[in-house]
Amino acid sequence: MKLATSVFSLAALALVAATTAPVRAQTYPDRPVRIVLPFGAGGVADITARIVADALGTELKQRFVVENAPGAGGIAAARAVLSSPADGYTLAMLTNGTAISVPLFKSLPFDPLKDFMPISSLGYFDFVIGTNAEAGFKTLNDALKVAKADPGKLNVGTINIGSSQNLSAELLKTSAGVQFTIIPYRGTPEVIVGVLRNDVQLMIDSYAAMKSGLQDGKIIPLATTGKTRSQSLPNVSTVEQAGVPGYEVLSWNALFAPKGTPQAVVDALNAALRKVLADAEVKKRMLDLGIEAKSSTPAEIAGRLTDDIKKWGAVIEKANIPKQ
Repeated sequence: MKLATSVFSLAALALVAATTAPVRAQTYPDRPVRIVLPFGAGGVADITARIVADALGTELKQRFVVENAPGAGGIAAARAVLSSPADGYTLAMLTNGTAISVPLFKSLPFDPLKDFMPISSLGYFDFVIGTNAEAGFKTLNDALKVAKADPGKLNVGTINIGSSQNLSAELLKTSAGVQFTIIPYRGTPEVIVGVLRNDVQLMIDSYAAMKSGLQDGKIIPLATTGKTRSQSLPNVSTVEQAGVPGYEVLSWNALFAPKGTPQAVVDALNAALRKVLADAEVKKRMLDLGIEAKSSTPAEIAGRLTDDIKKWGAVIEKANIPKQ
């Protein structure tokens, strides 16, 4: 009799678990959701996250709160997310910078491929190669000709060593088969000053970072780094179109959840992101930043992360950049 009762009790518990799990998924989210960023406030990633958070809040009838946890390698942000329950209420923004961190750092206290579950991409953006309007370059090929004729004479400004912008310059050097000097600055404003003073003849940074200089005509765009022309600068050739075969740099940002998050929650978030990122107003607001709003399947963004880890690992090795 006791055995029969125990079996009945176990069966009842299993039935309760089976019936309550879908209910929880159906009511998700029933309290505010945190999105933790590895960047400070005010940057492109931060503004993007806030646009998406507002749209998700409207779509899912709950607050999505952006929290900034800047730090080298995204370590602080990753720790904040991975130390939280895997219940869908604390999410991480991972980026192409995360992919760079894997080969750039001697060791990271997290593995983005094993410790996180992909949800969806949020957006993609390329970089712009710009020059001082008075520098005399009309095309990227003009600048590359100088680099070929006089190796080391051309200076290219980027932000810090190991950044996406910096590695984009390293990739350009090897892909074009030229030699130029890469000058790393502490931040984009200093790079822009360097270009305007002609301390550096070229700079590589995001459209949003260069937008003011591009609009007032002090900086001229020579090329964009994506596979196809930028929606923000449709009349500007890509680096590949300018004569550097196979060159492509496409930055991205995406939402990930801690490993173990219920699949139903991941599916719910993915479905919501597909809807909000297709919204015309959201797409417009992000395009103003030079970002193409675009969702993905979890598998697609996981594949992008994997491919970029390999790609930037090879660039870092070729450039002999020491591990941090």
